[in-house]
Parts: sequence; structure tokens; C-alpha cells
Amino acid sequence: MIVLGVILLIIGFLTGIAILWTIGIVLVIIGLVLWVLGAVGHAVGGRKHYY
Repeated sequence: MIVLGVILLIIGFLTGIAILWTIGIVLVIIGLVLWVLGAVGHAVGGRKHYY
């Protein structure tokens, strides 16, 4: 998600398309939040296991 966001940021910057720039920023922020949550040890999108 972070890589896709960076690619959209670059394309949006080079072409001047503002919506790509905005979507890129949003994807980078969401990707970073999910990455930090996963690194801290929280299950992101996990399921409950009934053992």
C-alpha cells in the first residue's frame, strides 16, 4: 500500500493531476499506520481463534 501510494504521488506530481496526489497521500498514511500497528504486535485484520 505504501509503494502504491508513493507511485501515485510521483505520477500525480509529474502530471499535475491533483486527485492522484491526494489518493497517494491517503494510501501512504494508511499504509504507515497499518505497518506501525503490525510492528507493535497488534493483529491487523486478524480473526479470532477459538481453540
